[in-house]
Amino acid sequence: MPARTRPVLGDAASRSLDIGAARVGNRAPLIFIAGLCALESGELLDRVGRHLKRVFETAGASWILKCSFDKANRTSLKSFRGPGLSKGLELFAKIKKALGVPFLTDVHEASQAARVARVADILQIPAFLCRQTDLLVACGRAGKAVNIKKGQFLSPWDIRNAVEKVESTGNRRILLTERGTTFGYGNLVVDMRSLEIMKRLGYPVIYDATHSVQLPGGLGHATGGERAFAAPLARAAAAVGVAGIFMETHPHPDRAKSDGPNSVPLSEVETIVRSVSAIDRLIKNGALL
Repeated sequence: MPARTRPVLGDAASRSLDIGAARVGNRAPLIFIAGLCALESGELLDRVGRHLKRVFETAGASWILKCSFDKANRTSLKSFRGPGLSKGLELFAKIKKALGVPFLTDVHEASQAARVARVADILQIPAFLCRQTDLLVACGRAGKAVNIKKGQFLSPWDIRNAVEKVESTGNRRILLTERGTTFGYGNLVVDMRSLEIMKRLGYPVIYDATHSVQLPGGLGHATGGERAFAAPLARAAAAVGVAGIFMETHPHPDRAKSDGPNSVPLSEVETIVRSVSAIDRLIKNGALL
């Protein structure tokens, strides 16, 4: 890309923000955002949430529970989407209170933002919607932290435009998430330079380890994935130095109703958390950023 078209960015110093009891920042201890892709049932989310709480407490790591009440961009019309806004928020509020952890979920339409903000600590902008002005502004006005997922079709410097839309509301509680870039048909790649470039926009950067290994439309009727690469890519991102790692997990990924091929088995989360956290401590305690 010609140098003249690249934006002038600042240094990597960034804001940090508090989510629950955790400080989220590129130079703060790594935080994890983890949970189910889609809300299959309240019982399953409660089971996964309780397991994750034990894992993160044992590892001494901060975390945020995530789940989606609606997967509105599924490959096929026949694919499972979730219970919808009202039922989803009802279950999220119950489980969040029971576990005592912060919560993140997606917002798909501007009209949903205020309702979701009554339950969620972080409103997430799905990657395919990161250019939707009304959605970004509505989430910014809701007053909660906003996690903007960089679209698979965007350069890391172009996410600045999405940031400015949220900033226009006066909201500076912003996170930016890298989730891979389209590379030909049905494939994504991760350019680790993106993490550094996005950090220079002045906000905490999250690396999405599981969506980055998707194979979009790879199963014909659904998205495929290569979950074996989630852990090594998470370790690589931690070596670059990021604020957090995002990952979706399921007790039986091959039976998951959404994103199973790229979800981490629940039994493997603890090993990943320990190895990634060790790298994070080495980088940040050694001031290697």
